[in-house]
Amino acid sequence: MTLLDRTKSIAKERGISLTDLAIKAGLAEKSIYSWDRSNPKAENLEKVATVLGVSTDFLLGRTDEPNRYMNETEKMLSNIDLKKATSNGAVLSWGGVDIDEEDMAIIKRLLEGK
Repeated sequence: MTLLDRTKSIAKERGISLTDLAIKAGLAEKSIYSWDRSNPKAENLEKVATVLGVSTDFLLGRTDEPNRYMNETEKMLSNIDLKKATSNGAVLSWGGVDIDEEDMAIIKRLLEGK
């Protein structure tokens, strides 16, 4: 997978177009599209990686771990799927107070639109 492909993929996961990504990173609107023909400057790659919340090594294909430099707690909290967490027996809390089963059932109904 090329640099441009990885950038497109993670941007799509984040719900952002390449044009919007470039603007948020302070780059020219269509600059990222040229990454299939030429390598970006290191500072521009870093800006894009920062906006996407990934490492430059991930964008460059040096690692498959998007947030290689995050500690384990940061990784754990960066993308929590509540459905998976609750089915795996995780105890969720709000403001330090555990969410009981009754409240969790309400939350599930709200998230499932029922």
